[in-house]
Amino acid sequence: MRKQPVFRGVATALITPLDENGVNYEALGKLIDWQITEGINALVIAGTTGEGSTLTDEEHRAVLHYAVQRTDGRVPVIAGTGSNDMAYAIDLTRYACGIGCDAMLVVTPYYNKATQNGLIKMYTAIADASTKPLILYNVPSRTGCSIEPATYAVLADHPNIAGIKEANGNISKIVDTFARVGDRLDVYSGNDDQIVPIMSMGGQGVISVLSNVMPRQTVEMCSRFFEGDVKGAARMQCELLPLINALFSEVNPIPVKAAMAAMGWCKNYVRMPLTPMEAEHEKVLLDLMRQHGLVD
Repeated sequence: MRKQPVFRGVATALITPLDENGVNYEALGKLIDWQITEGINALVIAGTTGEGSTLTDEEHRAVLHYAVQRTDGRVPVIAGTGSNDMAYAIDLTRYACGIGCDAMLVVTPYYNKATQNGLIKMYTAIADASTKPLILYNVPSRTGCSIEPATYAVLADHPNIAGIKEANGNISKIVDTFARVGDRLDVYSGNDDQIVPIMSMGGQGVISVLSNVMPRQTVEMCSRFFEGDVKGAARMQCELLPLINALFSEVNPIPVKAAMAAMGWCKNYVRMPLTPMEAEHEKVLLDLMRQHGLVD
């Protein structure tokens, strides 16, 4: 049986505005308000795009708390609480539940990785400790660890595991996942170039980097699909593909930080080991943004 969806449509994997002094909360608050005004359906805070891996523990918790307060129930807040240290992931998940986050986005363990049995045990332990639903995040290109469809089939029985952010890029495996758990878990695209293909299999939308810069248009793409205008949604997917590719021409969130800085939302500042976007890639990105009327 499918659980209550955390959201349907678009959740922005929100950047965290940073500078030499730390988190810029004024900029973060303005971004949250703008995203909600533009019609976004949920916000992911302190995930990969939010540079959660280089926030200090104090910053991570403070950003989550601030987002919950600023959002004030207008859209669900999904907290990035994954780690390659299960004990820390559980502790952060408990904290996020306690401050009012609506769900958790929990990435697979990176570097130390895990067997499929290890993933089952880890996710079960985190879900047992949580009072809110979990969305499992599969992005093997970054973590070196992939959740197999058969593993989803086991985890789908847990009442607190509600969905999947699938970014493995392998459509055949994604189809296999739908065949096994499509009636029990909500599947969200984790890649902006596969939003419509995954929705065509029954996906509930996307956890998006693109929607940082184009929230209204990303929502429109999903809305068109859900309202039956599949051709219109597919056309938007194709039209936005060059911009999507430019936003991933370097390691995320390097390009989206450059894009948001060009739009005036934040400084073009990422934490090491990330570095500002290379000039040749940035030129392509800004040219495409001009074509879409995002910058002058």
